[in-house]
Amino acid sequence: MHIEPGYIAQGKVLMANGAAVGVLAYYAKDLLKQPGLIGRSLVAALFFSVFMQSFHMSVGPSDLHFVGAMGMYLTLGFIPTLMGFASGLLLQGLLFEPGDLPHLAVNSLSLILPLITVHYALGRKVRSASRKISWVEILKLDALYYTGVTCMVGFWLLIGQVETPLVSWAAFASSYLIIVAVEPVFTYLSVRLLKRYEGSALVEHLFSVKTLELAD
Repeated sequence: MHIEPGYIAQGKVLMANGAAVGVLAYYAKDLLKQPGLIGRSLVAALFFSVFMQSFHMSVGPSDLHFVGAMGMYLTLGFIPTLMGFASGLLLQGLLFEPGDLPHLAVNSLSLILPLITVHYALGRKVRSASRKISWVEILKLDALYYTGVTCMVGFWLLIGQVETPLVSWAAFASSYLIIVAVEPVFTYLSVRLLKRYEGSALVEHLFSVKTLELAD
């Protein structure tokens, strides 16, 4: 989901910067209302940075990463995951990939906007305390999220200043089938593991799993 510097004209990068700041500022008010979410946001940033470094490879015009998106979304919550994406990309750029910093907002939006879509389309219903989460629902969350990510990459390439063949984007999009196949297992195991220790002070403070129930 990384778009390499040089693909997008500077003027459009500046517009992306403004859009990213606007989205983050809009949701930042929830952090002020619930300071406990700050700790969870830091946990999300740390996990996301580790996940990205654990597996990444170049595919077509972008990079394929293990993101752990729905695992973080279900166990940490919407706002922490959203903030964790942006701060995690910043952390990765500062420590490992300084060349990615010029496109920090572009890459953040590629992850954040699909998350917002998932949250309002399916996520709030799935996280409802009155129902159990099934394998099918976890798979739907992952499929919708990574469809959004690949569409965002396609959008940036479409408005980019470097001509990119459709087949290159298609190669990148199809590569995410691997992630969609693997991440639901990671999501399920993450929820199950944290549910086992949900009574501990650390898990209760840093995660949001008490209202989650997995279907057998």
